[in-house]
Amino acid sequence: MSAPIMRSAGGPEDVLPAVAGRLGLSLEDVRCLRAMPLFSGLTAQQMDMLLGDAAVRRFPRHSVLFVQGDVADRLFVVLEGWVRVFRTTREGGEITIHIFGRGESLAEAAVLQLGRYPVTGEAVEASRLLVIPAAGFLARLRRDSDLCFNILAALSRRLHGFIQQLEQLSARSSTERLALMLVSLCPRDSGPCTIDLPLDKTLIAARLGMQPETLSRCLARLRRVGVQTKGHRVVIEDVARLRALANPEKD
Repeated sequence: MSAPIMRSAGGPEDVLPAVAGRLGLSLEDVRCLRAMPLFSGLTAQQMDMLLGDAAVRRFPRHSVLFVQGDVADRLFVVLEGWVRVFRTTREGGEITIHIFGRGESLAEAAVLQLGRYPVTGEAVEASRLLVIPAAGFLARLRRDSDLCFNILAALSRRLHGFIQQLEQLSARSSTERLALMLVSLCPRDSGPCTIDLPLDKTLIAARLGMQPETLSRCLARLRRVGVQTKGHRVVIEDVARLRALANPEKD
């Protein structure tokens, strides 16, 4: 039987893999997956094969997904929510490595080569994740070279993303990095906009490579360009003006 075809209002036809029904994936979920390097270019049949034993699970806030040192038996794709990965120091402290959001995958390298998770993963907000068992995933990779190339592309993009983050840390001020993050959350390019921060301020500070008190000072500085904060809500007078602050080299 061929994969079903669904139409979105005013949009192109989208062929859904049969596994989407079993997993309860929406059309937008499938589009999100296909935009990821891990699934890019795969046919509906290949996605059916790759996700044959996958499951979609909901995790409450502060759920631990895996622990540093555990056998890496699963990888994850974020469909909703946020996942923080961190390392625990000998002194018992925590160092945030990265925070993953919708459309990002994690733990591929641990599954492919390391054998054990080098970090701990925690859902820092109520999250909906696609969970893919490692054993079946690796078996399918051995049978399909396209999947292998997609894994390489996913890991390459992850490395490129980390390099970009390092460049931003060195080339942009703390205020510019915060402005850039706020702009990325805005659904429009100019004019007024109100957004809700997806993470608490401590985690936002960790994602941006700064201390929480530095984040508070940056939020105060942004008032001069029309940015007001009320708890998790941010009111922006003009997105274009904020973007100009975030990217001064483009002025």
